[in-house]
Amino acid sequence: MNGGGKALLSSRRKRWSRQRIFVLLLCTLCGVTLLFFVYFQGLKLAYLLRPVWDTPAPPFNVYPHYYSPNISVSRRCELHNWKVRFEPRRVFDAILFSNELDLLEIRLHELHPHVDKFVIVESDRTFTGRKKPLFFAENRQRFEFVKDRVAYGRARGRELMPGEDPFQLERFQRRETNRMIVEAGIGYNDLLIMSDVDEIPSGHSIELLRWCDGWQAPLHLQMKNYIHSFEFPVDYSSWRASVHIFDPETTGYTHNRRSDFMLADSGWHCSFCFRHLSDIQFKMMAYSHADRVRHQFFLDPARIQAIICEGRDLFDMLPEEYTFREIISKMGPVPKSFSGVNLPAYLIEHIEDFRFLLPGGCVREPKLTRHLLGEFTFKSTWWT
Repeated sequence: MNGGGKALLSSRRKRWSRQRIFVLLLCTLCGVTLLFFVYFQGLKLAYLLRPVWDTPAPPFNVYPHYYSPNISVSRRCELHNWKVRFEPRRVFDAILFSNELDLLEIRLHELHPHVDKFVIVESDRTFTGRKKPLFFAENRQRFEFVKDRVAYGRARGRELMPGEDPFQLERFQRRETNRMIVEAGIGYNDLLIMSDVDEIPSGHSIELLRWCDGWQAPLHLQMKNYIHSFEFPVDYSSWRASVHIFDPETTGYTHNRRSDFMLADSGWHCSFCFRHLSDIQFKMMAYSHADRVRHQFFLDPARIQAIICEGRDLFDMLPEEYTFREIISKMGPVPKSFSGVNLPAYLIEHIEDFRFLLPGGCVREPKLTRHLLGEFTFKSTWWT
């Protein structure tokens, strides 16, 4: 090979070598970018692809719900093709309580004309095993108006074992609630409401069910879904609240689907609706989905405050839907509502006390309560 051929071959080799280096660097950059994306947005990707890997449960058989304050309960039974009873059933409302003091006050006022006994169960540990004060016990004077109808019990708490699922502790506390319901005096054929504190059944819905025979039990309650306050209505997808006709052999306290029947428009589900920023932080780290707090900055008070006023998701998640159309339609902030109509009566009657739950009241109080002291550290200028 002459000198010119050798030079040409050497030039090609150098060019190929540079190309291989470029491709290697490009692949490395893409790999690092992918790793960062999975680390910061992996959960989003999983929910975006949910229509691929998950299928929804069968749809509910939904009872239409007829109500007007001027219609008697006996007439309402007839409208639903149910029979009116000679006397109403007794009603027990079982609540697993954490730190939702404001929503509990609204709930008890909404339901106390229709409920015979409130069974309130509280633990000194969160579902994630963190120590917590007994908030209800410490604020019991706030609920003096129902003191004769409250059966209060304490569920034993414990720390999470390494690798243990927080839902294990949640299930344990719900089993403890079963025992306390019986100790509160519930009897065969009484009604039992099973729902979280922030899932508030409307009083007229419970009145309908206690006076009527003919509905399928257990019966789930469809509720209007809100985030942060009643300023941000999401949809009517909340279904976990339920009403049971108590049978000691078959009734167990749960928060899962127990039947295929649901009563339409039966209350309000207000998720993360707290007065203080610290209470929101506390719940984010206390409830069974605490794994959604994927980064420390998620707990930053300034970030949380901005999210509340914009109607966005605290955990930066995509909608939990089963079709791409539903996911896309619900992406982004929840549109604001300016309506204070068809909300719990006590909330409206005491509007000055609960302005933070209503349109225009998104700014929260940055109170650092003792249940957070020593638990978390924040790099934020919100508290000074």
